[in-house]
Amino acid sequence: MDHSGGTSANIQASLAGRYATALFELARDNGSIDAVEKSLSAVARAASESDDLKSLTTSPSITRLDAQRAISAVASSMKLDALTAKTLGVLAQNRRLGEIAAVARAFSVLAAAHRGEVTAEVTSAHPLSTAQMSALAAKLKARVGSDVAIQTTVDPSILGGLTVRIGSQMIDNSIKTRLNSLATAMKG
Repeated sequence: MDHSGGTSANIQASLAGRYATALFELARDNGSIDAVEKSLSAVARAASESDDLKSLTTSPSITRLDAQRAISAVASSMKLDALTAKTLGVLAQNRRLGEIAAVARAFSVLAAAHRGEVTAEVTSAHPLSTAQMSALAAKLKARVGSDVAIQTTVDPSILGGLTVRIGSQMIDNSIKTRLNSLATAMKG
């Protein structure tokens, strides 16, 4: 049963998806999918947590050459695999370092599909604990009938609860949506 909802085609349609697809094909050929996925996840997390790295990925005043040098130093200090480091260099050269998180997400979807997993994009108001992630993975596995790779995003605007997207299927159990539904019902 395919729960991807055309995921591969959707990924290839976006700019980040094209980078992720090219990187995935190279990683698959080199047998380094897991290493690249780990490296991309680490650099995406670092880009969201480090003001310096965030500035490097978003500032238009940094030249292409300076961005390439800086991202090369970051890749070296983080001990990223060679394919990820090269991809970051290409992103810097093309002024696309701001796409790191999107490339990482798209690559993870491709890697999960390669492993036969279904990917669930989960949005929560607060970061989920390891125990919550495990419980959610078990419930989703029971629902879809196969292993589920979970990608999380934190969005405080949903107030509480979760939204889960698996392919084209959306499960919205957020407090924001429930409040909006209640307000609509009360209006009559």
